[in-house]
Amino acid sequence: MDALQPYLPLIFNVLRLLAVVGLIHAIATRQQIFWMFLLGFGALLGSIFGMIGAVAYAFMVLIPSLRGSGRAAGRAVARGVDALKPLDLRIRDAQEQLTESDTLQNRADLAALQARAGRLDDAQATLNPLLAGIYSDDPVVLLTSAELDLARNDPQGAEHKLTQVDLRTSAATRTRTMTLLGQAQEAQSKPQADETYRQAMVAATTEEPRARYAAYLIRQGRGGEAKVILDQMAKTEQRATNLYRRQEREWFQMAAGLRRELK
Repeated sequence: MDALQPYLPLIFNVLRLLAVVGLIHAIATRQQIFWMFLLGFGALLGSIFGMIGAVAYAFMVLIPSLRGSGRAAGRAVARGVDALKPLDLRIRDAQEQLTESDTLQNRADLAALQARAGRLDDAQATLNPLLAGIYSDDPVVLLTSAELDLARNDPQGAEHKLTQVDLRTSAATRTRTMTLLGQAQEAQSKPQADETYRQAMVAATTEEPRARYAAYLIRQGRGGEAKVILDQMAKTEQRATNLYRRQEREWFQMAAGLRRELK
């Protein structure tokens, strides 16, 4: 203990700074009020319990959240980089990934890219092993298969699969499901397509629902309503980070084309 005596003021200041950082993080991320009181005592009063609380908060909340943010940012960067690649190159990369690791996600990703490139037979062949196996009701498989049905001009088949997707899986799954469902219903001239597109825009994880809905409104002769959405997307693009603009490049470009169409 005597050996630590000269360092105690430094340790005290470091822990107090940690309490301040933790308190700011807790307020910004809306943590439980217990943490805020504990960190507040450490930051403002320098109490021993507050100091211990700062260390506990750092290891239990702060560090794990920063690691999660880093992984999320890494995934976003990867998506942004992929979005800039030519489609043929993305298909080749996906084929290599599938060869290295035949997972559900890799197979579904390749099938989706092949469908987007118009290689529908290849996409169906890639997806078939999943449709006949234990993953047939997996959201990823259902979404990819529905997208392929839409490409084959089979909106009824797509709608049937989409109604089987568990929307509670994730926000991204819900966004993609409702967007595809809106397209399937629109292709069948169903009036509920309007509400489905609107639902897709609620807590959406991508700009696609807004771009798709604006296009739908224009086709319905509702250009004024479409313009409101497209103007909102333009503002979002202006305020967005470079990473987000790269990630959503396809939909921002679609919105720009629709704005030109309305002029």
